[in-house]
Amino acid sequence: MSKDLQNKKIVIAGSQKTEEMAEIIERRGGIPLVRSLQGLTDSDPVEVEEDVKRFTRQGADWFIFTTGIGFEAMIQAAERLNAVSEFEKRLKETKIACRGYKTNAYLKRSGIHPVVCDDDGTIASMIEKLEVFDFTDQKVWIQLHGELSSQLHHFIQSKGSMDVQVVLPYRYHAPEQETLASLMNELIQREVDAVCFTTRVQVGYLFDYAKEHGREEELKSVFEQDVLAAAVGKVTAEALQDKGVSRIIVPEKERMGALIVEIANYYEGQLNEVKAD
Repeated sequence: MSKDLQNKKIVIAGSQKTEEMAEIIERRGGIPLVRSLQGLTDSDPVEVEEDVKRFTRQGADWFIFTTGIGFEAMIQAAERLNAVSEFEKRLKETKIACRGYKTNAYLKRSGIHPVVCDDDGTIASMIEKLEVFDFTDQKVWIQLHGELSSQLHHFIQSKGSMDVQVVLPYRYHAPEQETLASLMNELIQREVDAVCFTTRVQVGYLFDYAKEHGREEELKSVFEQDVLAAAVGKVTAEALQDKGVSRIIVPEKERMGALIVEIANYYEGQLNEVKAD
């Protein structure tokens, strides 16, 4: 494998699969720095089990899943209740919508085939696909990811649904202030070359910290001029754009490995430009 990331310091802002990402960076000659800007906290297992029992008992017209691990958390709750077959049977009687190819893959393992699947991965795109359906007087369940998404919730209500149930199997928790301070200093001092953002929440935490300390414009300047902002997918890239960052690397396939390859390609292109000059 080419060493196209030779001595480049690449920040990993996620909290999942950090060892896997670090290994890919190292194989390409880079130096991985884990600065987790968000983590996941499981909700009370009893709450998720109650959600599973209620859905299995009552059913619904629609169930909208926004993450694969959210669906997996509900399956695990059903396993603890010895009610997987009943839960899956009820899902098969329900119209299913899902966000992203990963969520679809989780559903297919249980033999669930969505009516709507948004491979684009954004809530806006999912809403666009759901626009053609009539939700008048429909009972709708929504599994959300990490935080409440008023956008999707409000859309379903605006389409005439009078009964919307929200399931939140896990929540994001804020990064350590020490981690934020350390990364901010590394960015301002231009001590790192790129930051890999894997969720929009990570972007929010970093820029909120910068704003609190009066350094938001300085942070934007860092990303626009010196440090490369890399987003694993469109949703995360949109979060960066919303903060005023325009110089962003986004892989075609929303995978962490593809993100590292895209960063490597960027630096290889820069090197070729220098050689050409």
